[in-house]
Amino acid sequence: MGNCQASEVATVVIQHPGGRVERLYWPTSAADVMKTNPGYHVALVSLYVSEEKQDGSSVRFTRVKLLKPKDMLLLGQVYRLITSQEVTKALRQRKYEKIRKSQAELIRKQQQEHRTKDQDGEANLEDSRSRHQATKQGSDRQKSSIQMAVRGRQWRPSLQSISEMGS
Repeated sequence: MGNCQASEVATVVIQHPGGRVERLYWPTSAADVMKTNPGYHVALVSLYVSEEKQDGSSVRFTRVKLLKPKDMLLLGQVYRLITSQEVTKALRQRKYEKIRKSQAELIRKQQQEHRTKDQDGEANLEDSRSRHQATKQGSDRQKSSIQMAVRGRQWRPSLQSISEMGS
């Protein structure tokens, strides 16, 4: 008696959209499978389990990687046929997500720059106010010293210069 489970591992499993499963017992290229199934693309199906959460549950999701026509289908792997419409829809969705992500990042950068400019503007405004006050105080001191100097230069009669005794 043979081991039938060993022969299952040594097959290429291709899942069709209608639920039909095709098994190939030899490695083949994705181009050969696409030729026999026009309008479909071949994708590698992989199951991923994320890290366990605190409550003990884990998230499982399926990753589908689209194959190029020159790629070989390996024994022991599971592949799925995907319609061309699904592929174009997924590519459009991926492109839309990239654009949306880049726009969100651009907006975030602009907001951050705006905040730093506001902070710099407030700091500059405070600096200019303090400079203005310092300049004003300095100019007030200068004015008062100039006024004192001007007053000091004016002629003032001295009491000793007036002679009251003599005539």
